[in-house]
Amino acid sequence: MSDGLPPSNLFYQTRLRRPQLARGAGVYLWDSAGKRYLDGSSGAMVSNIGHSNPAVLAAMRRQMELSTFGYRLHFENEPAEKLATRIAGRMPEGLDRVFFVSGGSEAVESCLKLARQYAIARGQAQRWKVISRFPSYHGSTLGALGVTGMSLMSAPFAPMLRESPKIPAPTCYLDRDALTLEQRGLRYARMLREEILAQGPETVLAFIMEPVGGASTGALVAPDSYYAEIRAICDEFGILLICDEVMSGAGRTGRYLASEHWNLRPDIVALSKGFGAGYAPLGAMVADGRIAEAVIDNGGFIHGHTYAGNPLACAAGLAVLEEIDRLDLITAAEQQGQALKARLEATMERFPFIGDVRGKGLLLAFELVAERATMEPLPVGLNAHLRLVDIAYDAGLIIYSRRTRGGRIGDHFLVCPPLIVSDDQIDEIMEKLTASLESFAREAGLPVGERA
Repeated sequence: MSDGLPPSNLFYQTRLRRPQLARGAGVYLWDSAGKRYLDGSSGAMVSNIGHSNPAVLAAMRRQMELSTFGYRLHFENEPAEKLATRIAGRMPEGLDRVFFVSGGSEAVESCLKLARQYAIARGQAQRWKVISRFPSYHGSTLGALGVTGMSLMSAPFAPMLRESPKIPAPTCYLDRDALTLEQRGLRYARMLREEILAQGPETVLAFIMEPVGGASTGALVAPDSYYAEIRAICDEFGILLICDEVMSGAGRTGRYLASEHWNLRPDIVALSKGFGAGYAPLGAMVADGRIAEAVIDNGGFIHGHTYAGNPLACAAGLAVLEEIDRLDLITAAEQQGQALKARLEATMERFPFIGDVRGKGLLLAFELVAERATMEPLPVGLNAHLRLVDIAYDAGLIIYSRRTRGGRIGDHFLVCPPLIVSDDQIDEIMEKLTASLESFAREAGLPVGERA
């Protein structure tokens, strides 16, 4: 939409225009015309504690009176030191070295570069291959894009990329076989072992995965058996396990790290999005101390960003973490996530074109299909992933969509409100979403059952 908006010199990704944002509070946003929107996706799964939290804003004001920037090679700063200590205290034992960045792509790049330098420090310079999954999403910078499994995003840059080896993401919900879910989980995990052997174990550096899928797979959760088997395979071949928790971390799934649901211990973790919760550009790489120490002993970490450890951003991040604890939002994410997921699952009775509902905590998604029995995607020409988002947006509900299967076909929608979402606000999400599904079904000629 562009009606009423002045010409813009901003280079947007497409010609789509949206209303101008006026303010945000809690789970709501208002445009300049006064229309209210329920932020049902926390932006891009960022605003975990909601908008305009007074405690976070006050902490940022206090820090602004002291300093807004101090270059990390010239000064240490208290907010960064405190936040690093607090985050290290949330990690599995041994993951106690924190490197701050400004966003998720930077966090993933940092993980990849630390892993490589660790191999060199150990005299294993032949290790450089990072295996990832398809589909997956790990960022838009060239290094992160190389491990991303989303062909629509990577294809234009193929000549410039070092593409990583890929194994299939554990999309067990699509499988039609006689295996149990646990057997399927093991089958998908053992694809990693097969790929390591195919690549040559001595050349493989790391495996990177999202413990709960994000934009590329729509909150994909593997069977429980998958996670322990992945860890065992990494240990067998001495490769590092990198958990991309950019979207799933910071409490969104009902644990601070999603990997905690399965007692999965990564060697390196990437954090962002809900880590700073939209109050300042902030992310982090958290690494096992043995990795960081080996790299430092070998001449230092050859990497850096101008705003790494920025005092204002870290003051915001520290206040966000304090609010997560004060409001017990990790428990809330688990409880409200169960309630919202049950409501989403119930919509499958009326809308047979909803093929799957999945996720953990308040990282939830549903997928639209042409036929639930076969999980055949809707026709690409329907542009369901865009059209339903626009219908919901017009109704005052923001949800987030992507193409499900490699970025080219399939339609999934992430429903991930801030962790402060109330029961009444879940009702509002479902009322607006149901009405939007009805409208989309009429438009697309899809069947809809009677109201209960």
